[in-house]
Amino acid sequence: MLGRMQDWPLTVDRILDHAKSWHGDREIVSRSVEGPIVRTTYAEAHIRAKRVSNVLKGLGIGHGDRVATLAWNTARHLETWYGIMGIGAICHTLNPRLFAEQLVYIINHAEDQIIFTDLTFLPILAQIRDQIPTVKHIIVFSDDGHMSQDLPGALCYETLVNDASADCAWGGFEENTPAGLCYTSGTTGNPKGVLYSHRSNFLHTLVTMGTDVLGVSATDTVLPVVPMFHANAWGIAFSAPGVGAKLVMPGPKLDGASIHELLESEQVTFSAAVPTVWQMLLGHLRQTNGKLTSLKRVVIGGSAVPEAIVRGFRDEFGVDVTHAWGMTETSPLGTLATPNHRIAGLDAESQLKFKLKQGRPPIGIDLKLEDDEGKLLPRDGHTFGRLLVKGPFVVGEYFRGDGGQILDADGFFDTGDVATLDSDGVMQITDRSKDVIKSGGEWISSIEIENIAAGHEKAELAAVIGVFHPKWDERPLLLVKLKPGEQGTKAEFLAFLEGKIAKWWTPDDVVFVDDIPLGATGKIDKKLIRQRMADYVLPST
Repeated sequence: MLGRMQDWPLTVDRILDHAKSWHGDREIVSRSVEGPIVRTTYAEAHIRAKRVSNVLKGLGIGHGDRVATLAWNTARHLETWYGIMGIGAICHTLNPRLFAEQLVYIINHAEDQIIFTDLTFLPILAQIRDQIPTVKHIIVFSDDGHMSQDLPGALCYETLVNDASADCAWGGFEENTPAGLCYTSGTTGNPKGVLYSHRSNFLHTLVTMGTDVLGVSATDTVLPVVPMFHANAWGIAFSAPGVGAKLVMPGPKLDGASIHELLESEQVTFSAAVPTVWQMLLGHLRQTNGKLTSLKRVVIGGSAVPEAIVRGFRDEFGVDVTHAWGMTETSPLGTLATPNHRIAGLDAESQLKFKLKQGRPPIGIDLKLEDDEGKLLPRDGHTFGRLLVKGPFVVGEYFRGDGGQILDADGFFDTGDVATLDSDGVMQITDRSKDVIKSGGEWISSIEIENIAAGHEKAELAAVIGVFHPKWDERPLLLVKLKPGEQGTKAEFLAFLEGKIAKWWTPDDVVFVDDIPLGATGKIDKKLIRQRMADYVLPST
């Protein structure tokens, strides 16, 4: 026997259909690549997305074909997403911060047939054009007046869209049809593709709308600084249209001054980005005595948030910071540091230690910790273990079966993170498994040390790696990039850490560097740091 409810496939085209029907006049505001602010609405985006669908069909794109985007957050990018997915094709987001050879590998592995791109990225595509044979057309987000000749044969987006019909049927396919393709950063071997289904994206959208997750509502004005090529802009490209929030798209300008301008001019109430973006914004606000008159909440993810950022937003600007954790393989939101009833009853200072953790799993996500032998570990808040995750919007296998079997016997995916879980269900990432420092048989969290060190008033960025030690196997080394014009000493940074970490966690040395490299997703690139420091010897050895 089955239930007697309507069979309504959970396909993402229904999200923009809903936005058009019930809040079609709500604005989408974009800072264009050409410079000016461009305004449209969900109703207009819906019409243009249908036109995009007909453009694709006219170019031979059908069910299951991969169509890539290499673009900033703009309304054009958004309407292209829905135009691709609405006809059952697969939207493959490309990260422009990857190296050229990585882009070539990903495009060829996906067998992309069309790439939509911004003017900004034409030089990248011109460099690799003869290495991506499956790509039949490149469509540039531009009009005739701004089209560049950097890539001969490229097509003009506005010309194609204006000439296409808006009469196009969406959906009508099974909800487990693939909708999106996003590749991991490939820090260990080649990038792997995560193939999202319409159902998984729809369920993730419903979950993120909850108060204990993103909690975005129809009264919000949302600025997703997190790029659309980072796992669906953390789902905001679906949840904002779903609830009817005003969307403010930042385009290519992500510096502190440009973000502040949009926050104020559009009266943004909610935003999301990686820590480096908020660090730049705080720096700009302090230098200019700037104000935040409308912003109420920010979500920070991608890497662990330093305490100094949380305190800065809270104490100086009255903005609440929510820490989030996830990965490409979790669609991406896996946990958020929203308080439960017990934590909410604590004073602000006591709550802060929970805000610095990665948070609790929402409905649809299950977590567990295991040791290296697969033994289940307790939720006591201090036992480190490998973090595994399970749920209806968590990867089951990689695209084309890369990596083979990736789930354990109970269907859990190993995240590659080392974490703790406490009795409130709050999870804290202590390291990537490849970055954790193993000293004398015990584990030291590099993330915890570097987050505290980054809070020093002279520090712009901090990183911690393990360095060989003949007695203890590894000892922590702290690398610090100072703010412009600052001078620092080893002694003052070690003194700053004193009392904030276990004494035996104290770094054996502090090295001041001109640069701390960031990877394609804004995280500290410790693989590159380790290569640079390969010949370094601790003074204690």
